[in-house]
Amino acid sequence: MATTNDLKTLYEEELGDLWSANDQMQRIVAKMAEQASGDAVKQLLQKSVDGIANHTATIRSMVENYGGKKDHCRGMEGLVEEARKHALDTPLDPDLRDLELIAQYQRMSHYGLAGFGTATAYASVLGLNDDAQKLKQIVNDIYRADEYSSQLAVSAEQSIKG
Repeated sequence: MATTNDLKTLYEEELGDLWSANDQMQRIVAKMAEQASGDAVKQLLQKSVDGIANHTATIRSMVENYGGKKDHCRGMEGLVEEARKHALDTPLDPDLRDLELIAQYQRMSHYGLAGFGTATAYASVLGLNDDAQKLKQIVNDIYRADEYSSQLAVSAEQSIKG
């Protein structure tokens, strides 16, 4: 990914990768929301599509501010493929599909946490306080969604066990 040995370039390239990752995740999460059967899972995924769009707009403005570009994220590409394979293209009972949708959503979210956390640290070290603050807010948003997703999964698992 890095093309030079300076942190600013590494940071800018990380942002370009995050832009691509978010674009990919937003598209697949929208499809996942359509497949969800439980209201809570559907609402989580639909709300996440909007949140991802907001985060993407923030990242895009940062990338464009630095004169950078979106760089195709192959890591998220693989996670999207897995989500499609395990949650969308596999015949599952609706309750089990919802559990799988949550699991795949969380995998993609955790990947995003790693990238946004790294970008936040880079921005802080570079003294880009406005960027660091915006990125930290995105990290916080993702953590909140992840905690709710975990609670939702536990509730769904318990109702399946009966």
